[in-house]
This record gives sequence, structure tokens and C-alpha cells, in this order.
Amino acid sequence: MKLKINGDMHEVASNTLSELLLELGYGDIVVATAVNQAFVPATARHNVTLAPGDSVEVLAPMQGG
Repeated sequence: MKLKINGDMHEVASNTLSELLLELGYGDIVVATAVNQAFVPATARHNVTLAPGDSVEVLAPMQGG
């Protein structure tokens, strides 16, 4: 299905937000996520089913000082 991820359209195979993070290569990286502008805590990602056209934001914390 096609999703808008961080502003760009992508074709993905994942059905849930947790599967999508694995598919995108985030694995164990700590990130913040939102679907359709609603924050999704890490503990709820496996319960969020994605639909075609959904907008997903994945934000990694900035490092440095």
C-alpha cells in the first residue's frame, strides 16, 4: 500500500506501525511516531493498523550538543 512517510510517498508491505518501522530499518532505534498527526507511543505501535494514504511521521532524536 502507499503511505506518506515523512512527507514522501512510499510503497510498503507493512500493515501495522510496528511492522513499518522494521521494514524501514528502524529496528531497535528509539524514535517518536505519529499517524495522521496523532502521536503514537511505542507501546501502542503494534495496535495501529495502517490504511492506504495514511501519513506517518518518524522522528529520531537529535544528537550532539
